[in-house]
Amino acid sequence: MAIQWFPGHMHKARKEMANVLPEIDVIIEVLDARIPWSSENPMLSDISKEKPVLRLLTKSDLADPAMTSQWLALHSATSGQDALAISTENPKAYKEVPERLHAFYPDDDPHKRLKPRVAMVVGIPNVGKSTLINKLTGRVVAKTGNEPAITKRQQHIKLTELWSLRDTPGVLWPKVDNEASGFRLAATGAVRDTAMDSSEVATHLLDYLIIEYADRLQSRYGQSLPLIESVQTLEEIGRARGCLGAGGLIDFDRAGRLLLQEYRAGLLGQITLETPPMRERELKETAARIAKIEAKREKRKADKLAQRNAEKARKKSKRF
Repeated sequence: MAIQWFPGHMHKARKEMANVLPEIDVIIEVLDARIPWSSENPMLSDISKEKPVLRLLTKSDLADPAMTSQWLALHSATSGQDALAISTENPKAYKEVPERLHAFYPDDDPHKRLKPRVAMVVGIPNVGKSTLINKLTGRVVAKTGNEPAITKRQQHIKLTELWSLRDTPGVLWPKVDNEASGFRLAATGAVRDTAMDSSEVATHLLDYLIIEYADRLQSRYGQSLPLIESVQTLEEIGRARGCLGAGGLIDFDRAGRLLLQEYRAGLLGQITLETPPMRERELKETAARIAKIEAKREKRKADKLAQRNAEKARKKSKRF
């Protein structure tokens, strides 16, 4: 699923992030615990260089705890990186953030430093950055909301005597190469609903839920819910919930929006849409697909060049 949504303020934010990076001591990348890979921003690796990274998996109360443990282990396995699961349902987790930041620079002494170190908070839209900052500071310093792209400019916020935070707008990258990631981003609400077909996103969500979380679906929508094909499943959900259009036909868009709303609200239970092995597999598949597309593009260029050269040779031979 191609996401065509890269507002001007996001382009500006990316440039600003790159410009201030020399002043940054740690990058806090906020990820959605339900999609810990798809909510990673590939542009970040291009501009972050070798800065320490603390990844915070937000909305962990909505994610599968077993899968969250796997992702935390993966993100903590590399030197200079750490990871922590947080949620508004577990306020104690936020208290660990300053400790995790300090662990990157254990020898810091507030009496010896002239100014606090700076942690830049980055993440995709609607991932919970503003909520994180408000929880960490204990006051409302960042605007929050369920709509993507609430934060429009960078902010500099004091956290402790040793640390300050630099908030940034939520940034989506211009192109999502992995189609499956596009659907997961849409399913969790990282992009505005007007930028997608709700029924299409819902059926892709069901493709995964039918295999991995069938019990959650039947617990929510009834034990008789068919779990063979996603379109049929969405149709039955729509019929049971009265999502009917003209002539008593199922309104698939309405049914899709209902399913997505209930999934995002956690009414289906704690669900994670991707696993570390899935990440590795899809990375390889995406790389192979991009390589194939690039090979075709290069072949077209070569064919056009050969055609032009042949035409030049033909015209030259006519002159003689």
